[in-house]
Amino acid sequence: MHPVVIIGSGMAGYTAAREFRKLNPEHELVMICADDAINYAKPTLSNALAGKKAPEQIALGDAIKMGDQLKMRIESNTWVKEIHAEQHQLVLEKDGQQNIQPYSKLVLAVGANPIRLAIAGDGSDDIHVVNNLNDYKKFRENLAIREDKRVVILGAGLIGCEFANDLQNTEHQVTVIDLAARPLGRLIPEYVSSSFQEKLEHIGIHFVLGTTVEKIIKIEKGDYQITLANGQSVIADIVLSAIGLQPNLELAQAADILCSRGIVTNVLLETNQADIYAIGDCAEVNGLLLPYVMPIMQQARALAKTLNGEHTQVHYPAMPVAVKTPTAPLTVLPAPIDVDVTWTTEELEDGMIAKATDQQDTLRGFVLLGATAAKQRLTLTKLVPDLIPASV
Repeated sequence: MHPVVIIGSGMAGYTAAREFRKLNPEHELVMICADDAINYAKPTLSNALAGKKAPEQIALGDAIKMGDQLKMRIESNTWVKEIHAEQHQLVLEKDGQQNIQPYSKLVLAVGANPIRLAIAGDGSDDIHVVNNLNDYKKFRENLAIREDKRVVILGAGLIGCEFANDLQNTEHQVTVIDLAARPLGRLIPEYVSSSFQEKLEHIGIHFVLGTTVEKIIKIEKGDYQITLANGQSVIADIVLSAIGLQPNLELAQAADILCSRGIVTNVLLETNQADIYAIGDCAEVNGLLLPYVMPIMQQARALAKTLNGEHTQVHYPAMPVAVKTPTAPLTVLPAPIDVDVTWTTEELEDGMIAKATDQQDTLRGFVLLGATAAKQRLTLTKLVPDLIPASV
């Protein structure tokens, strides 16, 4: 019997391996990844400064430790060049050498890569992105040697706002630039976003919204001048891009695996190719692309059972997202985009509760701003219908 093979060593890959090992301690398990396969929790990166965590403290285990712990062969710094779906084989490349890896079941946990804007100027190559622990190490190293601590963040989405809060609360001067008219514009209603923005501005975060970056040039002392489309310019010591992620689809597409926004799967996490599954940030499950921790956990538990011979559909209950901005505690459960909803709001002394209800007066989403509102999370979550019901 050939091994179960997982491509990718991020949270999705390691969680799938761990859940499978709970059910099956013996079947051969192989993980293949292009990086060093260090296991860590990616969500910790955007608040590690305030938590006084150095990059080396974030790592939970290297490839040797994780391989021993999970009784798994880990092929690190190895590229999957091709998937031969009919033959159930992978073509691998490591150190310039190619070899064939057969599989019985294949799990694509290939994640997503940061979207990069095409920005003019000789400073654009120095823009940092933080999509993994190695990226974060480089960012922290550069941050440590800068005296003025002026950080410009491109993107006022969830990750951009988390990094902004973390940096501003550790004596950096943060400017956030976004083409949108308000932070978290895709996630929360305008009036909640305005209040959220005010709370972040209160600690000194500066937002420049409704415009985009045209050029970044290097100036004296290693600083950068950022020229905006609205004619303004900003000086920064370091620039961090957090404008979003794009699922890694190239490997799947080359193997004729159906892709849309992500790698398309059904509720069993199956792709259109036999014995090939997808999980994590790359997976579009039953039309839903949810790059958050809770969906990964749900996927991993269901997939582990399926890989072990017990076909199990993934169950998506209502899964709120906690935004790591302690200055303005925020919990978001987005309403489904294909459902017409009406928003109602309850103002609180330290924030608000905003509820989205459909035409049948069923709660379909909510936003909780502030510590008092956050206490309603469990109560409200129980009222929201499942995104993907549990199988009978």
